[in-house]
Amino acid sequence: MHVHPIIPSPGTAHWAPMESTRVDRWLWAVRLTKTRADAAAACRGGHVRVNDTPAKPATPVRPGDTVRTRVYEIPRIVEVAKVIEKRVGAPVAVTCYVDHTPPPPPPEERPAAVAVRDRGAGRPTKRDRRMIDALRERAGEE
Repeated sequence: MHVHPIIPSPGTAHWAPMESTRVDRWLWAVRLTKTRADAAAACRGGHVRVNDTPAKPATPVRPGDTVRTRVYEIPRIVEVAKVIEKRVGAPVAVTCYVDHTPPPPPPEERPAAVAVRDRGAGRPTKRDRRMIDALRERAGEE
């Protein structure tokens, strides 16, 4: 005779909310990274800090912890509000953290580029070079 294990009901201790989870899994679950591999790579690259301490992918995060990350060249400062391990929809994910990221500087405070070319566009043509020289001359006259 085979005895089936008792499945815990939602009111038992087995269904209590999680106290902590891995930082790479949490970053992926709350949609701060596109993949869990990206989150782990950011941790290994030194781009993630938990409570101002460099974090490895397995570093635990708990509610109230501050996570500083630079993923996809965007710096973010978030406070863990809720620990989740499974990826959820964007409206639910936003409720799992409090964003303390300062707003980006206004466009007039950003340094102006004199001559901007698309990355990988190769060497400038003769016409492009003349336009760049003309821009530089005008910038020097002002």
